[in-house]
Amino acid sequence: MRIGFDAKRAFNNYTGLGNYSRFIIEALLEHAPEHQYFAYTPKIKGNWHNSLADFSGKLQVKLPVAYASLPSALWRIWFIANDLQKDEIDIFHGLSNEIPYGLKKAGVKSVVSIHDLIFLRYPEQYPAIDRFVYQRKFRYACENADAIVAVSEQTKRDIIDFYQIPADKIEVIYQGCQPTFCQRIADKTIISQALQKYGIEKRYILCVASFTERKNQLRLIKAFQQLPSKDYDLVLIGGQSKYLDDLKQYVQQSGVQERVHFLTGVPASDLPPLYQGSSLFAYPSIFEGFGIPIIEALHSGVPVVAATGSCLEEAGGEGALYANPLDVNDLAEKMHHVLTSEALQNRLINKGTEHVKQFAAKPIAEQLVKLYEKL
Repeated sequence: MRIGFDAKRAFNNYTGLGNYSRFIIEALLEHAPEHQYFAYTPKIKGNWHNSLADFSGKLQVKLPVAYASLPSALWRIWFIANDLQKDEIDIFHGLSNEIPYGLKKAGVKSVVSIHDLIFLRYPEQYPAIDRFVYQRKFRYACENADAIVAVSEQTKRDIIDFYQIPADKIEVIYQGCQPTFCQRIADKTIISQALQKYGIEKRYILCVASFTERKNQLRLIKAFQQLPSKDYDLVLIGGQSKYLDDLKQYVQQSGVQERVHFLTGVPASDLPPLYQGSSLFAYPSIFEGFGIPIIEALHSGVPVVAATGSCLEEAGGEGALYANPLDVNDLAEKMHHVLTSEALQNRLINKGTEHVKQFAAKPIAEQLVKLYEKL
């Protein structure tokens, strides 16, 4: 098969959707090399500086050469179908919630990955223009793609509920994390150096999530304050935002600023040692499409406390305890339970190590190829 990808995110985004796009492309290149792969992107941001460069001989990168005078968005939405037809693409996979127009006319079968419909569940957290654009893109993709990949059972249910898409059109295929999280660090000085770099001197609870209200860091901080033991710090990693300013203000007013660390601008290379150096990973997000940070924590051999109510139980399986994300007492109780029981920690780590195997690249690539072949 000749398989094309919407690879804009793979070459220009180095977080969520970019990580997913690279993971899928790399998984197929490595575990299904008998097919031909084409990555369509309007541009390549800076140097590749990611593992796609390792497959440069097997992956044909396609830029809008014939449409260079047009805005890149027009090429991705309208004119890319001409290039796909010219390149005799059999399957086009939109990796980030959208597909272009004109694929059926061009005779190209299409798959779209839908990550979540959070903008419909929590519209107040999105600007009106973003909701309008997302709604048009997501609905069109779901209604017109030949098949939909949902990254969790939760997302599949949402696609059915919000867009009335038939269940048999949707395939749940989980996603994995970047390979750097899958290797345990043998040289403990690497972890020590990372902790020293960020001024972390005590044992700590870690949370890696964007600083937004849905990620629920305020309740996590309040739960942390309830822990009987003062032997732990709380390390929160994310990006700059207004919500982060609110969190910092709360921490200052509560007098726990010496025990709560806010880290922004952390490079991806520093995340594995920060995960593996932690005593507990906490992820109390109110709603998620999947929850990649939980997968990263399980690969890192760290016990997890996550939230009920969306898909996080799918991501964590028996490798985590789950608390009501709206109940600070429940969250504090679950964290305290893990931190004070070595037997529970070991059980969660062992169960998590087994559970996370299903998110490996090989089984995911096999599921995708089976779907492509069916189309």
